[in-house]
Amino acid sequence: MSKPKMFEKPIGVKDYLPDAVRKLRQIERDVLACMRRWGYEQIITPTMEFYDTVGTASSTSDQKLYKLLNNRGTTLVLRSDMTAPIARVVSSLLKEAEFPLRLSYHSNVFRSIEEEAGREAEFFQTGVELVGDSSAEADAEVVALAIASLKAAGVERFKIAIGHVGFLNGLLGEALPGRVEEQELLKSCLLGRDYVGYREELRKLSLEESVQRELEGILRLRGGGEICEQALQVSSDETARASISHLCDIWDALKAYGVSEHVLIDLTMIGDFSYYTGMTFEGYAADLGFPVVSGGRYDNLLSQFGRPAAATGFALKTTRVLELLGAESEEPEARTLIVYDAEGRNAALAEASRLRSLGVMTVVERMSWHDPLEEQAAGERFLAYKGVLYSSVLQYVNGSVKGGGLQ
Repeated sequence: MSKPKMFEKPIGVKDYLPDAVRKLRQIERDVLACMRRWGYEQIITPTMEFYDTVGTASSTSDQKLYKLLNNRGTTLVLRSDMTAPIARVVSSLLKEAEFPLRLSYHSNVFRSIEEEAGREAEFFQTGVELVGDSSAEADAEVVALAIASLKAAGVERFKIAIGHVGFLNGLLGEALPGRVEEQELLKSCLLGRDYVGYREELRKLSLEESVQRELEGILRLRGGGEICEQALQVSSDETARASISHLCDIWDALKAYGVSEHVLIDLTMIGDFSYYTGMTFEGYAADLGFPVVSGGRYDNLLSQFGRPAAATGFALKTTRVLELLGAESEEPEARTLIVYDAEGRNAALAEASRLRSLGVMTVVERMSWHDPLEEQAAGERFLAYKGVLYSSVLQYVNGSVKGGGLQ
């Protein structure tokens, strides 16, 4: 294997230049402030976790985990999501805290990827976990907060699709009893939004016409609150019907929040079926093919850490929001350039300190007034600040301000 060139970096990671960082931090601040107003307090967990605890509990497949060994030979992982680390904290440091717990976070996460277009090995997420509440009201809260968070981030055009894992589990279990492998194959098609493949797999199963029609019919179960009523007529399975009733309750709560116009019920939505246990959802913004937010209910995870509890939450894909909005800040921050010579240094640095204490971005440069080339160079730098960067003022602080500088 050839040695990488000095300017190359691993596939799936990227550099963020100042404009992008400013915008990314702005999104982070605005979203976390929104979450705080809803009662969610921020938590920070380590970048590295033990593979045998958080790694195995994660929803990320083992092949996508970044693994490394510490000096004792213990296998560690770079965190691949924030849900499992927070479950660990809830079951340990917060084990005496009363439920429900409302926690928020902003972190970078890592997932090993193939060389696929648009996939990132390191990316940022901003999200929440609501732990200790199994109600439809809790599910509706996280969906409504996801909508509020997208708006706080500056995303204006988006749609949230919600479904329920239990509906498909019950429906497929009733239609294909004992045929687990075939059920999982159909779920995999739905998870990948491969509806053509889903129909093809159905045809291979040689089902009765009524069952075939029923399973194909779920592809049309997308819309508003009326879909709940239609879905109740599809299956007599108790699990499927209980799941739809729960989804109907979520829809009613979302109407009360006043956000149902942003929501679409999609009963093909299944999420990662090895992870979620109930309601799942994804949010798509206009002009972006990947989801910008996803989440759902995961009631089995905390039991792996010794504190069984219901939980629900979501993660906003912060770097995808940045891609959607563009890296440039809407209101670039102004800079003040203070140029000084040897005699004026004390006054110049004192003025710079005063401006910085007021929150003004201030740059200082030393020059000689007796050198025309240096003065010309200072003028050119000033023009560069003003025209290319974010300059507003050029000040000479040397005891004699030259008519306001080189403006």
